[in-house]
Amino acid sequence: MATCIDTSRTDTAPANPLSRDPNGSQPGDINHFNFTKFCRSTFPDQVSCLPICQNRSKSTETRRVVDFIEDEDEVDLWLQMQDEARSDIDQEPILSNFYASSILAHKSLEGALANHLSVKLSNSSLPCATLYDIFMGVLADDHEILRAVKDDLRAVKERDPACISYVHCFLSFKGFLACQAHRAAHKLWSQGRKVLALLIQNRVSEVFAVDIHPGAKIGRGLLLDHATGVVVGETAVIGNNVSILHNVTLGGTGKACGDRHPKIGDGVLIGAGTCILGNIRIGDGAKIGAGSVVLKDVPARTTAVGNPARLIGGKQNPIKLDKLPSLTMDHTSHINEWSDYVI
Repeated sequence: MATCIDTSRTDTAPANPLSRDPNGSQPGDINHFNFTKFCRSTFPDQVSCLPICQNRSKSTETRRVVDFIEDEDEVDLWLQMQDEARSDIDQEPILSNFYASSILAHKSLEGALANHLSVKLSNSSLPCATLYDIFMGVLADDHEILRAVKDDLRAVKERDPACISYVHCFLSFKGFLACQAHRAAHKLWSQGRKVLALLIQNRVSEVFAVDIHPGAKIGRGLLLDHATGVVVGETAVIGNNVSILHNVTLGGTGKACGDRHPKIGDGVLIGAGTCILGNIRIGDGAKIGAGSVVLKDVPARTTAVGNPARLIGGKQNPIKLDKLPSLTMDHTSHINEWSDYVI
């Protein structure tokens, strides 16, 4: 598959701090629950219904300034990823070809992502070039998806201490890659191209062990930490700035059709091994403890743990959280308030 080199971006931009510490104090944060930047009132579909291109042209990766003017920090993110790739090559020259073909040979983030996903998901009967055309068509035509991709990159870098750089996440974190493949599959699903969308879902499940139905709606700033064993049903909705650990199921309760899967609010943290079943709502800023089985609505800013899950502090007067758990990634602070368990 041919790649393009963006000769117009030869100068390196000054590095800007793109991440902020979600656990540290922020301007205006005085121990209160701030949903202004991280929450929304509804769960709109994250994709549009523009037709994807049938044949890739030479200008596929060319940005159209009239159609899309990036914010300065969005430009800097791609430039920083290129700088990180060059730094990694300096440290490990043996990886120079890998970084060149995956990052440095591409003029844009969307081009590199389309290429990387197609390489990961292709097989003998599903050629890399075919997948590249599909992914590039979606990413080039839908700028909201591209903005969501960038928010997901920042989410992983800010919340996962194991992530050492943006390019590390982009190339190696299967939760991030599975999420971006789903965004493309969801757009195809919304266009009525269900067979192709389901095929991409199947390949993502086989390659990344993440099974997200293409009908599911996912917000921006999503972290799928480790990601292995994550299952998300067709009518599930996941809000903005949500963090989900491995082996989490957002499933139904039987074989009934219709709207049958959970609705996850903004800023929610879902611990490893959790099952959330049925058309229930997890409120904005809620925390679900690891290994819980949730069968009923969980109010906003509360913590639910156990099987079946119960609210910390009780149903009548649950303890309210004062920080977004998806940003703090705090899985254990609630234990001191209700348990004397020790190892």
